[in-house]
Amino acid sequence: MLSARPNPPSPELADRLLAWAREAALDPALGRHLQLDPEARTWTRIDTPEDREAWLIGWPPGTRTGWHDHGGARGAFTVLRGALEELTPAAGRGPDLEGDIALPPGGPHRRELTAGEGRAFGPRHVHDVLNTGSVHAVSLHLYAPALPLMRRFEPYGGVLRLVEVERAGAWA
Repeated sequence: MLSARPNPPSPELADRLLAWAREAALDPALGRHLQLDPEARTWTRIDTPEDREAWLIGWPPGTRTGWHDHGGARGAFTVLRGALEELTPAAGRGPDLEGDIALPPGGPHRRELTAGEGRAFGPRHVHDVLNTGSVHAVSLHLYAPALPLMRRFEPYGGVLRLVEVERAGAWA
């Protein structure tokens, strides 16, 4: 179980989640919780305090999440092994969390994260995470509050269009 820290190092929740993920990633036993598949992503939920959610995810080369958000939750992830690429749209969306999301003319912003690197994000974050490398990657993802839902998007004519809403438990 990942334990809560009484006095997190940062005043911002997403930054605290990233610090917590990095600290948890130092535990060599953490990776033993995950079965790896050579062709498909695998994941397992890690025990956390009730107001949080954590997932350990295995990424064979060539796999990706597809465009999605986290239902208004803040989050962070850190790469434990290998490397991942994160794609994000440059433009945000309205506070109602609905409607199309514009993609910039040059395509989405790309960020590579290697072992030991991580990323914190706020409640309106939309991204696609993929393993473009040649080796299996493993990452740890934390959310607060626990994920109520995830919205899935597909690129269409220069925008990301909402195509599906998955409720909590659909990905367990």
